[in-house]
Amino acid sequence: MTRVLVADDDDLMRAGLIELLSNDATIEIIGQAATGRQAVERTCRLAPDVVLMDVRMPDLDGIAATRELSRAVPGAKVLILTTFEQDDYLFGALRAGASGFLLKRTRPEELIAAVHAIAAGDSLLSPSITRRVIDRMAQQPTPQFADQTKLDQLTRREREVLELIARGLSNREIATALVVEESTIRTHVKRILMKLGLRDRVQVVIFAYESGLMKLT
Repeated sequence: MTRVLVADDDDLMRAGLIELLSNDATIEIIGQAATGRQAVERTCRLAPDVVLMDVRMPDLDGIAATRELSRAVPGAKVLILTTFEQDDYLFGALRAGASGFLLKRTRPEELIAAVHAIAAGDSLLSPSITRRVIDRMAQQPTPQFADQTKLDQLTRREREVLELIARGLSNREIATALVVEESTIRTHVKRILMKLGLRDRVQVVIFAYESGLMKLT
């Protein structure tokens, strides 16, 4: 079972999300929250596999709540769900430690698939969002957590994989480009994350640009 906590200040939206997710027999709703502060407190207490987090909430917004969870519960997996598509929300959510970002107009089956993907340890970064991350990072390089010396730990092939991830390619696309099995790429990705101390592909994209490995061309 994938244990989920739903955080949204709109009672109707929260009830709808709970009903939708409950239709999947492998998803269990273990809690809900109407404010960001409640989301933090209940996540710390209930330890859900995935927190479905709205952005605009009273007391503590979803971005700030995600940031607090990243510090208080390092293993917390947050899927941001919002009606807004502005870059400020997108990059605020990714920098705060969110594992994925979806718009509320997403189809029900895509939302359910996203919850399972986040629970499995994957990040949810669609090609369009990856492109926007790349554009923003390339145009406004602002090194924060990118330690260039960490790149020396990577093998030549791992650097190749890192660059392809940063360009927005999926594991399957990388495997095709490098003419290897997809399972081999998954192994490379795990090693890259471990060596660089990164949580997921979202941070890999940001790291690649903030470290100067990738530049806008």
